[in-house]
Amino acid sequence: MSKNLFLDLRLLVGLLIAHCLMYFTFDDRSIFWYIFSGTMLFLITFAMFQEAVDDEASFIKYLSIGIISGVLLYFLFWLGYQLIETVYPPIDQSVKRLYRWFGPSVFWEYLALILIAAPGEELFWRGFVQKRLLRYFGVFGSILGGALLYSLVHIYSGAFFLVLAAFVSGLIWGTLYIWKKSMPLIIVSHIVFDLFMFILFPLK
Repeated sequence: MSKNLFLDLRLLVGLLIAHCLMYFTFDDRSIFWYIFSGTMLFLITFAMFQEAVDDEASFIKYLSIGIISGVLLYFLFWLGYQLIETVYPPIDQSVKRLYRWFGPSVFWEYLALILIAAPGEELFWRGFVQKRLLRYFGVFGSILGGALLYSLVHIYSGAFFLVLAAFVSGLIWGTLYIWKKSMPLIIVSHIVFDLFMFILFPLK
């Protein structure tokens, strides 16, 4: 099983490219959104050439489940943040820094967040990486492995909270993807989560 994994050149090359691009994405915060948008467009293109897009849920189903799951995930993060802040108050400053460093601040960045970043992350990390891991590790292993790999590219941000957030959200979206086999569903979920997190009710 592991031997076949290490022979999966598409997956290995994809992960190498993602790490290189995300390293440069986080390297200069002043141009983060320019590089991040380009990175996501490249990863979207790469993923689309490697795997077919799953879409087994009806429009009403993927829209409704996507919206509900996105809202619930936001409230899970909000609750987790409140609990952590009570025992570790410095988390407040860490979150403020994350918003200042990487949060969208002008109109085109908000558009890029919704139209490029959210779809791009799902198409690459769930639609390509997790889908290929499923061949080697089964359902549970592919969800856990996909979430872990998704979180690891965020280490270049230098923010542990962002790495943890990526891991938790990766588990949720990975589970939804396995459950409903619908890429539009998890893209909607991701977009709704981002709308709440960065536009409607930012944590800070």
